[in-house]
Amino acid sequence: MRHSDRPQPRLGKAIRELRKKRGATQGEVAEAAGITAPTLSLIERGHANPTWATVDDIAKALSVSLAELAKLSEKFEG
Repeated sequence: MRHSDRPQPRLGKAIRELRKKRGATQGEVAEAAGITAPTLSLIERGHANPTWATVDDIAKALSVSLAELAKLSEKFEG
């Protein structure tokens, strides 16, 4: 995944918060989502704009729906 000109920092913050609440490492979530840990790191830091399929895979790895993840991301500032 390449760096994006349209990053999604709020999404990344929401993913990081959920991952930490579950006590999971980036490696664990990334493996469950079918991506690499460096890719998840880029997403969490808001340096990548993942596809909907990737976001869905991450949500499933975190045991939340896309809607729940989107709602959580709204509470963060971009």
